[in-house]
Amino acid sequence: MILYHGSNIDIIHIDLSQSKTGKDFGCGFYLSADKEQARELAERKTEQIGSGSPTLNVYEFDENSLCDTGLSVLRFQNYSKEWAEFILMNRRNRTRTPAHNYDIVIGPIANDAVGLQIRRFMAGLIDKDQFIKELKYMKGVTIQYFFGTEKAIRYLKKLETL
Repeated sequence: MILYHGSNIDIIHIDLSQSKTGKDFGCGFYLSADKEQARELAERKTEQIGSGSPTLNVYEFDENSLCDTGLSVLRFQNYSKEWAEFILMNRRNRTRTPAHNYDIVIGPIANDAVGLQIRRFMAGLIDKDQFIKELKYMKGVTIQYFFGTEKAIRYLKKLETL
């Protein structure tokens, strides 16, 4: 399978120490099978940082490695209460220490207003069902791939940069 990572630079070597805390599935390297969604993220990141240019880093990932390698994998098929609780746990974690022990997590991307929705949920302004509804990515279900360990990163093969 082909996966894309949107950035403002060409990523020669994946460096997990550059990962940001408080993300959907934790501190790690995120990819998408949706080329256009990755391109949008590249444009947004370039604008936020104010340097570089929108860049798509293209990787190959053999999905068979999800079963045969001893990797610890968590997969969410859809938006669910379990998914929302997992997002909440990771978004609240502002440390580099993982809140979970998975090498790879695959599941829907949350929308861009996650922080606001978490604050609303924590303040009791919305219930868990509304919280899940509010977290859904506005353009439909888009799956993200999280690679959180060096062991997982070894299964990505860089193909090109667009």
